[in-house]
Amino acid sequence: MRGELPRWAEVALLPVLNVFLAFLIGGVIVLSVGQNPLQAVWVILYGAFGNGSGFGYTLYYTTNFIFAGLAVSIAYHAGLFNIGVEGQSYVAGLGVILMGLALNGTHWLIMLPLMLIAGGIFGAIWAAIPGYLQAKRGSHVVITTIMFNFIAISLMSYVISRLLKPDGVQSDESAPLEAITRVPQLGDFIPMFKNSPANLTIFIALITLGLVYLLLWHTKFGYALRTIGQNPTAARYGGISNEKMIIMAMALSGAVAGLVALNNVGGVQGRLIMNFVNGAGFVGIAVAFMGKGHPVGVGLSALLFGTLYQGGQELAFSMPGVTKEMILTIQALVILFTGAMGDMLRGPVSRLFPRRAEGGS
Repeated sequence: MRGELPRWAEVALLPVLNVFLAFLIGGVIVLSVGQNPLQAVWVILYGAFGNGSGFGYTLYYTTNFIFAGLAVSIAYHAGLFNIGVEGQSYVAGLGVILMGLALNGTHWLIMLPLMLIAGGIFGAIWAAIPGYLQAKRGSHVVITTIMFNFIAISLMSYVISRLLKPDGVQSDESAPLEAITRVPQLGDFIPMFKNSPANLTIFIALITLGLVYLLLWHTKFGYALRTIGQNPTAARYGGISNEKMIIMAMALSGAVAGLVALNNVGGVQGRLIMNFVNGAGFVGIAVAFMGKGHPVGVGLSALLFGTLYQGGQELAFSMPGVTKEMILTIQALVILFTGAMGDMLRGPVSRLFPRRAEGGS
């Protein structure tokens, strides 16, 4: 008899099985071109974790995906589908670099929280506008956040190339931050990460996972946010202002998305460059849905996608028979089975758990 999935199975077991199924089909694809799928998996894992440089790149990608996945998850719990994390992260880069350049030369211990706040504010403002349009004007947040991605690209292209680009510089980028101002690399403290972009922002990402969990499940604000996501009518009768919560949820989502800019602009690049987000905002959608919107699941799925991104590059280099297109196909299969078809195995898995007794002894 079909039972009800416990929370741990919902967050961990079901995504793991979906990922396994995606890799199983991916293995068939690799096998069809005459390559060994087990060797391909080994190359991916070695490329992602086999040395300090590869592990550092994995952590770098994972950091971006944690922030992006959490941003999507926060909005999702409020019943909103925020597809604008890419643009919100991009605009947040402007806040990070403006703060950094204004106090350039100041020690990173002071600048890190200041750049974090500046990026969060810019991301929050950019996300709050679609939130306001949905709450006050009825404009669907999916459409407006998509459009705001394009607006962000055009806006940032103008700002970087026309306003922030120093004289005599050929490429479109801002002036650089001084080394003492940038977020330190992990390699400055742990030698094995010396040749990687991983920086202290990874610890901020882990802290953010915990803070989002506490906010959503252990505060009145989180209760109100989840209530409007599950039943807006009941929330309204309960005295919760749906319009206010929609705007606040989108603003909070954008603020978390803005931390992607801290990782890239304040840490890795040390300057504002074109398209530094590089698709992390869109990957965050898959990360959020694979992790079921739960911070633990988001963290694990972000690590998986970080592994696929870094390990995939090693796979393309070490096994030329596995093309970049095939690697993208495997990544797409993971997104397909954990996102669009994420509930496909729910029925068979739920039968493994006994049905809870109703009202009996």
